[in-house]
Amino acid sequence: MDTAGYHLHPQLAADSHPLATLALSELRLIDDANYPWLVLVPRVADAVELIDLGRDQRVQLTDEIDFAARLLRAAVRPDKLNVAALGNMVPQLHVHVIARFQDDPAWPAPVWGRLAARPYAPEALVERIRNFQRAMADLAGGA
Repeated sequence: MDTAGYHLHPQLAADSHPLATLALSELRLIDDANYPWLVLVPRVADAVELIDLGRDQRVQLTDEIDFAARLLRAAVRPDKLNVAALGNMVPQLHVHVIARFQDDPAWPAPVWGRLAARPYAPEALVERIRNFQRAMADLAGGA
């Protein structure tokens, strides 16, 4: 894939940690221990909306959203999965995939604007990433 001109928006870089490089997207962990929260960022220059992607890219992104959702289900067994592409604050196209639990701090409302992000403690971040890496390996093994 040609990624010429692509760069990760500084806000996304500051708010997340890399997990994996997928065929189209960067898969990143949002640095908010309140919720297991992944974000997919297609490596397509100047993409702001889903309609800025070509047909094959849209299909690939859908497959990657599916992968991220299955990853969250396998790793943390949520009650519900939320998927959203808002971009009101960060214009670069990105898709949130968030594990929700009936006892999480925002349930049943959306996570945005409910409470301040709680960055992972270093040990918790390492453990969360290892947990996702194990789940990715299990998913790849079952593919």
